[in-house]
Amino acid sequence: MPVTISDIKKLVEDACNLVGKPLLPGQMEIVYQPLRHDPLRLPKGKMAVYTFFYTAKDEFLKIGRASSKNNARYQNHHYHINSAIKSSLARSLVNDPAMPQVTAANVTEWIKDNCERFDVILDTSLGKMILNYIEGMLHYKYLPRYEG
Repeated sequence: MPVTISDIKKLVEDACNLVGKPLLPGQMEIVYQPLRHDPLRLPKGKMAVYTFFYTAKDEFLKIGRASSKNNARYQNHHYHINSAIKSSLARSLVNDPAMPQVTAANVTEWIKDNCERFDVILDTSLGKMILNYIEGMLHYKYLPRYEG
């Protein structure tokens, strides 16, 4: 079943309400990046829990987080096999025998062409703990193929 912006928003709002820490208007938004997207920058003063959803298999491939000082992780690192992070989506895809159609030469375009993003953008005033909480909750709900 396809995921929607409303699904992600409701999950986050319900999780925050459950622990007695509801989000105020303007503290969160869900940014959707469709198939064939050009990765967006992380807005100033914001942090994010980002996702990569593989539409053909109806599964999340990667869920991660980026602080307000880590636009590179949010916007670029997961699209390139030689990025600074060892657990990049690109590296995971190229090393996965179940994904023979993805190669080092085509991985960047493959991600853009085959993955939608549903990113939870949060105000930095909420603090780092909410990033851990939301990332963990989304991991638990969606069980991404490449966890670490």
